Amino acid sequence: MALSQALFDAIVDGKAQLAQSLVEAELKAGADALALVSETMIPAMDEVGKLFQEEEYFVPELLLSARAMKAGMAPLRPLLAAKGAKPAGVVVAGAVKGDLHDIGKNLVTSMLEGAGFQVIDLGADVAPEAFVAAIREHRPQIVCLSALLTVTMESMRTTIAAIKAADLRRGVKVLVGGAPLNERYAAEIGADAYGATASDAVALARRHVGLSN
Repeated sequence: MALSQALFDAIVDGKAQLAQSLVEAELKAGADALALVSETMIPAMDEVGKLFQEEEYFVPELLLSARAMKAGMAPLRPLLAAKGAKPAGVVVAGAVKGDLHDIGKNLVTSMLEGAGFQVIDLGADVAPEAFVAAIREHRPQIVCLSALLTVTMESMRTTIAAIKAADLRRGVKVLVGGAPLNERYAAEIGADAYGATASDAVALARRHVGLSN
């Protein structure tokens, strides 16, 4: 089996240690770092997203594949940085103030990284002011807000209002997600889009930066 196909399969199958060792073998054999990412690894995560949409994969499989992608990226990052390779886009992400649950957010950030985005993960219980500061510093195209609890949903509205008050709203697309949310609430609080799943979030982010899904 060709190394690139084996790497593709390792990511789809969620085998992190194997994915990293295969990337190292590819590099040793003279493979181009950027080509590995764009031609093998990102398509592998696209396949994972497709399997999730078709309900052949569920959250545990997504997490394993995202972990495998992250492991495979480890030896590539220094090479890509040295070449000046640009990410697909920059994303600031976090669970909003009052919400300590970050499993869903972690899944989204892992899959966004797998899709070629640079992700600034602010963690959980993130105050509106912290989002504003991160937007000023990193100038992202996209901001992802996560909430798992009904009682923290209102923090999303407060955060979006803070971004607007700082005169940063027009420069970013705000995506929201989490179990208690829906499209109607997203529109009500002024978000640009709602993603029901991590795959949805990735598709929305790619669409916003002009990449096909």
